[in-house]
Amino acid sequence: MEKVLKKKLKVGISECCFGAKVRYNGKGFDYVKNFGRENEQFVFYPMCPECLAGLGVPRIPISIKGGSGQDVLEGKAKVKNKTGEELTEKLIKACNFCLELLKSEDIYIYMYKEGSPSCGVYRTTLKDKRLGNPPGVLGAMLLKEGFFLVCADDLESPIKRWDIRRRLNAFVWAREVEIENKNQLYNVWHALKFLCQELDEKAARSLGNKLSNLNDTQKEDIEEYRQMILDIIRKPSTLSRIKAWLWKNYSYYRKYKGIELDIVKEPTDLRSNTILAEELIKLENKLYNEGYSLGSSPIIYRGKR
Repeated sequence: MEKVLKKKLKVGISECCFGAKVRYNGKGFDYVKNFGRENEQFVFYPMCPECLAGLGVPRIPISIKGGSGQDVLEGKAKVKNKTGEELTEKLIKACNFCLELLKSEDIYIYMYKEGSPSCGVYRTTLKDKRLGNPPGVLGAMLLKEGFFLVCADDLESPIKRWDIRRRLNAFVWAREVEIENKNQLYNVWHALKFLCQELDEKAARSLGNKLSNLNDTQKEDIEEYRQMILDIIRKPSTLSRIKAWLWKNYSYYRKYKGIELDIVKEPTDLRSNTILAEELIKLENKLYNEGYSLGSSPIIYRGKR
Protein backbone atom coordinates (compact mmCIF):
# COMPACT_ATOMS: atom_id res chain seq x y z
CA MET A 1 0.00 0.00 0.00
CA GLU A 2 1.70 3.18 -1.23
CA LYS A 3 1.85 5.93 1.38
CA VAL A 4 2.56 8.80 -0.99
CA LEU A 5 0.31 11.61 -2.21
CA LYS A 6 0.95 12.71 -5.77
CA LYS A 7 -1.95 15.03 -6.55
CA LYS A 8 -2.26 18.60 -5.36
CA LEU A 9 -4.65 19.22 -2.50
CA LYS A 10 -7.69 21.42 -3.03
CA VAL A 11 -8.09 23.87 -0.17
CA GLY A 12 -10.87 26.37 0.50
CA ILE A 13 -9.59 29.46 2.26
CA SER A 14 -11.00 32.65 3.72
CA GLU A 15 -10.17 35.22 1.07
CA CYS A 16 -8.68 37.68 3.56
CA CYS A 17 -6.11 34.99 4.46
CA PHE A 18 -5.03 34.69 0.83
CA GLY A 19 -3.81 38.27 0.62
CA ALA A 20 -7.05 39.81 -0.65
CA LYS A 21 -7.93 43.08 1.10
CA VAL A 22 -11.54 42.13 1.76
CA ARG A 23 -11.84 42.45 5.53
CA TYR A 24 -14.35 44.91 6.93
CA ASN A 25 -11.54 47.50 7.27
CA GLY A 26 -10.06 46.86 3.82
CA LYS A 27 -7.12 44.83 5.11
CA GLY A 28 -5.95 41.31 4.29
CA PHE A 29 -3.28 38.77 5.26
CA ASP A 30 -1.07 36.53 3.15
CA TYR A 31 -0.83 33.47 5.38
CA VAL A 32 -0.14 30.94 2.63
CA LYS A 33 3.29 32.46 1.95
CA ASN A 34 4.41 30.73 5.15
CA PHE A 35 4.32 27.38 3.34
CA GLY A 36 7.26 28.47 1.17
CA ARG A 37 7.95 25.89 -1.55
CA GLU A 38 5.35 23.58 0.01
CA ASN A 39 2.77 26.13 -1.15
CA GLU A 40 2.91 24.40 -4.54
CA GLN A 41 1.32 21.31 -2.99
CA PHE A 42 -2.02 23.11 -2.85
CA VAL A 43 -4.67 24.59 -5.12
CA PHE A 44 -6.48 27.34 -3.22
CA TYR A 45 -10.12 28.40 -3.55
CA PRO A 46 -10.48 31.82 -1.86
CA MET A 47 -13.93 32.98 -0.78
CA CYS A 48 -15.45 35.64 1.47
CA PRO A 49 -19.03 35.06 2.66
CA GLU A 50 -19.44 38.67 3.74
CA CYS A 51 -18.45 40.01 0.33
CA LEU A 52 -20.72 37.45 -1.35
CA ALA A 53 -23.51 38.69 0.93
CA GLY A 54 -23.13 42.07 -0.77
CA LEU A 55 -21.64 43.87 2.22
CA GLY A 56 -18.77 45.48 0.33
CA VAL A 57 -15.29 46.66 1.35
CA PRO A 58 -14.89 48.53 3.62
CA ARG A 59 -18.08 47.71 5.53
CA ILE A 60 -19.67 48.14 8.90
CA PRO A 61 -18.57 45.22 11.13
CA ILE A 62 -21.13 42.49 11.76
CA SER A 63 -21.69 40.23 14.76
CA ILE A 64 -23.92 37.39 15.89
CA LYS A 65 -26.64 38.39 18.34
CA GLY A 66 -28.37 35.93 20.65
CA GLY A 67 -26.25 32.83 20.13
CA SER A 68 -23.73 31.14 17.83
CA GLY A 69 -23.50 30.60 14.09
CA GLN A 70 -25.27 27.27 14.59
CA ASP A 71 -28.06 29.13 16.37
CA VAL A 72 -28.28 31.47 13.37
CA LEU A 73 -28.77 28.47 11.08
CA GLU A 74 -31.48 27.13 13.39
CA GLY A 75 -33.30 30.47 13.48
CA LYS A 76 -32.45 31.12 17.14
CA ALA A 77 -29.99 34.02 16.61
CA LYS A 78 -29.47 36.88 14.18
CA VAL A 79 -26.62 38.59 12.33
CA LYS A 80 -26.54 42.38 12.58
CA ASN A 81 -24.09 45.15 11.84
CA LYS A 82 -23.17 47.90 14.30
CA THR A 83 -26.02 50.11 13.14
CA GLY A 84 -28.53 47.38 13.96
CA GLU A 85 -29.29 46.39 10.37
CA GLU A 86 -30.23 42.72 10.20
CA LEU A 87 -28.21 40.71 7.66
CA THR A 88 -29.09 37.17 8.71
CA GLU A 89 -30.63 35.89 5.49
CA LYS A 90 -27.99 37.52 3.30
CA LEU A 91 -25.14 35.89 5.22
CA ILE A 92 -26.80 32.47 5.39
CA LYS A 93 -27.35 32.57 1.63
CA ALA A 94 -23.71 33.54 1.02
CA CYS A 95 -22.41 30.82 3.36
CA ASN A 96 -24.59 28.22 1.67
CA PHE A 97 -23.15 29.30 -1.67
CA CYS A 98 -19.60 28.85 -0.32
CA LEU A 99 -20.41 25.41 1.07
CA GLU A 100 -22.02 24.23 -2.16
CA LEU A 101 -19.04 25.47 -4.16
CA LEU A 102 -16.65 23.57 -1.90
CA LYS A 103 -18.70 20.39 -2.12
CA SER A 104 -19.12 20.67 -5.90
CA GLU A 105 -15.33 20.72 -6.28
CA ASP A 106 -14.87 17.88 -3.76
CA ILE A 107 -13.03 20.17 -1.35
CA TYR A 108 -13.04 19.08 2.29
CA ILE A 109 -10.17 21.22 3.63
CA TYR A 110 -10.71 24.81 4.73
CA MET A 111 -8.30 27.42 6.11
CA TYR A 112 -10.28 29.96 8.10
CA LYS A 113 -9.75 33.31 9.77
CA GLU A 114 -10.37 32.99 13.47
CA GLY A 115 -12.38 35.81 15.02
CA SER A 116 -14.74 36.18 12.06
CA PRO A 117 -18.51 35.93 12.69
CA SER A 118 -18.66 34.22 9.30
CA CYS A 119 -15.62 31.93 9.09
CA GLY A 120 -14.52 31.71 12.72
CA VAL A 121 -14.60 28.33 14.45
CA TYR A 122 -13.54 28.90 18.07
CA ARG A 123 -13.81 32.71 18.13
CA THR A 124 -16.14 35.14 16.38
CA THR A 125 -14.63 38.39 17.62
CA LEU A 126 -11.14 39.87 17.85
CA LYS A 127 -12.16 42.41 20.48
CA ASP A 128 -10.05 42.13 23.63
CA LYS A 129 -9.73 38.44 24.56
CA ARG A 130 -13.37 37.52 24.30
CA LEU A 131 -14.50 34.51 22.28
CA GLY A 132 -17.69 36.04 20.95
CA ASN A 133 -20.30 33.43 19.97
CA PRO A 134 -18.42 30.67 18.15
CA PRO A 135 -18.64 29.10 15.73
CA GLY A 136 -19.42 31.57 12.95
CA VAL A 137 -22.10 30.85 10.38
CA LEU A 138 -19.85 29.24 7.75
CA GLY A 139 -17.72 27.75 10.54
CA ALA A 140 -20.80 25.94 11.88
CA MET A 141 -21.56 24.54 8.43
CA LEU A 142 -18.00 23.29 7.94
CA LEU A 143 -17.93 21.63 11.37
CA LYS A 144 -21.19 19.84 10.65
CA GLU A 145 -19.88 18.61 7.28
CA GLY A 146 -16.69 17.20 8.84
CA PHE A 147 -14.17 19.43 7.06
CA PHE A 148 -10.49 19.36 7.96
CA LEU A 149 -10.22 22.85 9.44
CA VAL A 150 -7.01 24.88 9.66
CA CYS A 151 -6.72 28.12 11.60
CA ALA A 152 -4.76 30.37 9.22
CA ASP A 153 -3.00 32.08 12.14
CA ASP A 154 -1.31 28.75 12.96
CA LEU A 155 0.54 28.85 9.63
CA GLU A 156 2.86 31.47 11.12
CA SER A 157 4.32 28.89 13.54
CA PRO A 158 6.88 26.51 11.94
CA ILE A 159 5.97 23.61 14.22
CA LYS A 160 2.20 24.12 13.91
CA ARG A 161 2.66 24.38 10.15
CA TRP A 162 4.52 21.05 10.12
CA ASP A 163 1.77 19.49 12.23
CA ILE A 164 -0.90 20.81 9.86
CA ARG A 165 0.91 19.56 6.79
CA ARG A 166 1.54 16.02 8.04
CA ARG A 167 -2.05 15.67 9.32
CA LEU A 168 -3.43 17.07 6.08
CA ASN A 169 -1.48 14.49 4.08
CA ALA A 170 -2.68 11.69 6.35
CA PHE A 171 -6.28 12.92 6.29
CA VAL A 172 -6.47 13.10 2.49
CA TRP A 173 -4.80 9.71 2.09
CA ALA A 174 -7.07 8.04 4.67
CA ARG A 175 -10.16 9.60 3.14
CA GLU A 176 -9.39 8.55 -0.42
CA VAL A 177 -7.48 5.26 -0.10
CA GLU A 178 -9.40 2.18 -1.19
CA ILE A 179 -10.67 0.09 1.73
CA GLU A 180 -12.82 -2.80 0.54
CA ASN A 181 -12.13 -5.45 3.18
CA LYS A 182 -10.81 -6.12 6.65
CA ASN A 183 -7.20 -6.63 5.52
CA GLN A 184 -7.11 -3.29 3.73
CA LEU A 185 -8.58 -1.63 6.82
CA TYR A 186 -5.84 -3.20 8.95
CA ASN A 187 -3.20 -1.92 6.53
CA VAL A 188 -4.56 1.62 6.71
CA TRP A 189 -4.62 1.50 10.50
CA HIS A 190 -1.09 0.09 10.61
CA ALA A 191 0.09 3.04 8.53
CA LEU A 192 -1.62 5.67 10.68
CA LYS A 193 -1.76 4.24 14.20
CA PHE A 194 1.37 5.96 15.55
CA LEU A 195 0.15 9.35 14.34
CA CYS A 196 -3.26 8.66 15.88
CA GLN A 197 -1.67 7.59 19.18
CA GLU A 198 0.22 10.87 19.32
CA LEU A 199 -2.89 12.95 18.60
CA ASP A 200 -5.31 11.15 20.93
CA GLU A 201 -3.87 8.11 22.69
CA LYS A 202 -7.11 7.15 24.44
CA ALA A 203 -9.20 7.21 21.25
CA ALA A 204 -6.45 5.47 19.26
CA ARG A 205 -6.05 2.65 21.81
CA SER A 206 -9.81 2.16 21.89
CA LEU A 207 -10.00 2.03 18.10
CA GLY A 208 -7.04 -0.35 17.93
CA ASN A 209 -8.74 -2.73 20.37
CA LYS A 210 -11.93 -2.67 18.32
CA LEU A 211 -10.02 -3.46 15.15
CA SER A 212 -8.11 -6.31 16.77
CA ASN A 213 -11.42 -7.99 17.64
CA LEU A 214 -12.97 -7.32 14.27
CA ASN A 215 -14.67 -10.14 12.40
CA ASP A 216 -15.95 -9.98 8.84
CA THR A 217 -17.10 -6.46 8.02
CA GLN A 218 -19.65 -4.86 5.75
CA LYS A 219 -18.82 -1.79 3.67
CA GLU A 220 -20.84 0.37 6.07
CA ASP A 221 -18.74 -0.84 9.00
CA ILE A 222 -15.51 -0.13 7.14
CA GLU A 223 -16.58 3.44 6.41
CA GLU A 224 -17.51 3.91 10.06
CA TYR A 225 -13.99 2.90 11.11
CA ARG A 226 -12.52 5.14 8.42
CA GLN A 227 -14.50 8.02 9.89
CA MET A 228 -13.14 7.28 13.37
CA ILE A 229 -9.60 7.52 12.01
CA LEU A 230 -10.38 10.80 10.23
CA ASP A 231 -11.88 12.27 13.40
CA ILE A 232 -8.63 11.61 15.28
CA ILE A 233 -6.45 13.07 12.52
CA ARG A 234 -8.40 16.34 12.59
CA LYS A 235 -7.07 17.04 16.09
CA PRO A 236 -3.90 19.16 16.34
CA SER A 237 -0.98 17.90 18.38
CA THR A 238 0.97 19.75 21.07
CA LEU A 239 4.61 20.78 21.21
CA SER A 240 5.38 18.32 24.02
CA ARG A 241 3.78 15.38 22.20
CA ILE A 242 5.53 16.25 18.94
CA LYS A 243 8.93 16.30 20.69
CA ALA A 244 8.22 13.06 22.55
CA TRP A 245 7.19 11.20 19.40
CA LEU A 246 10.11 12.57 17.41
CA TRP A 247 12.40 10.95 19.97
CA LYS A 248 10.39 7.69 19.95
CA ASN A 249 10.64 7.49 16.18
CA TYR A 250 14.34 8.30 16.18
CA SER A 251 15.07 5.82 19.01
CA TYR A 252 13.37 3.05 17.05
CA TYR A 253 15.37 3.94 13.94
CA ARG A 254 18.62 4.07 15.92
CA LYS A 255 17.98 0.66 17.48
CA TYR A 256 16.86 -0.91 14.21
CA LYS A 257 19.68 0.51 12.05
CA GLY A 258 22.37 0.84 14.69
CA ILE A 259 23.10 4.37 13.48
CA GLU A 260 23.36 7.60 15.45
CA LEU A 261 22.12 10.74 13.68
CA ASP A 262 23.22 14.25 14.55
CA ILE A 263 20.07 15.78 13.03
CA VAL A 264 17.92 14.92 16.07
CA LYS A 265 18.51 16.51 19.47
CA GLU A 266 17.71 15.04 22.88
CA PRO A 267 14.14 15.73 24.09
CA THR A 268 15.50 17.85 26.94
CA ASP A 269 17.67 20.00 24.64
CA LEU A 270 16.34 23.52 24.29
CA ARG A 271 15.73 24.71 20.73
CA SER A 272 13.36 26.96 18.87
CA ASN A 273 10.25 25.74 17.09
CA THR A 274 11.98 26.51 13.81
CA ILE A 275 14.89 24.18 14.65
CA LEU A 276 12.51 21.47 15.85
CA ALA A 277 10.53 21.67 12.61
CA GLU A 278 13.78 21.39 10.64
CA GLU A 279 14.72 18.24 12.60
CA LEU A 280 11.37 16.66 11.78
CA ILE A 281 11.62 17.48 8.08
CA LYS A 282 15.20 16.18 7.85
CA LEU A 283 14.26 12.91 9.54
CA GLU A 284 11.16 12.58 7.34
CA ASN A 285 13.23 12.99 4.18
CA LYS A 286 16.02 10.69 5.33
CA LEU A 287 13.63 7.87 6.17
CA TYR A 288 11.71 8.35 2.93
CA ASN A 289 14.92 8.17 0.89
CA GLU A 290 15.77 4.91 2.67
CA GLY A 291 12.36 3.41 1.90
CA TYR A 292 10.77 4.01 5.31
CA SER A 293 8.35 6.52 6.78
CA LEU A 294 8.32 8.50 10.00
CA GLY A 295 5.73 6.86 12.25
CA SER A 296 4.12 10.14 13.29
CA SER A 297 4.30 11.56 9.76
CA PRO A 298 3.49 8.50 7.66
CA ILE A 299 2.16 10.06 4.44
CA ILE A 300 4.49 12.07 2.22
CA TYR A 301 3.64 14.40 -0.66
CA ARG A 302 5.80 13.76 -3.72
CA GLY A 303 3.74 15.26 -6.52
CA LYS A 304 4.73 17.82 -9.11
CA ARG A 305 5.60 21.24 -7.72
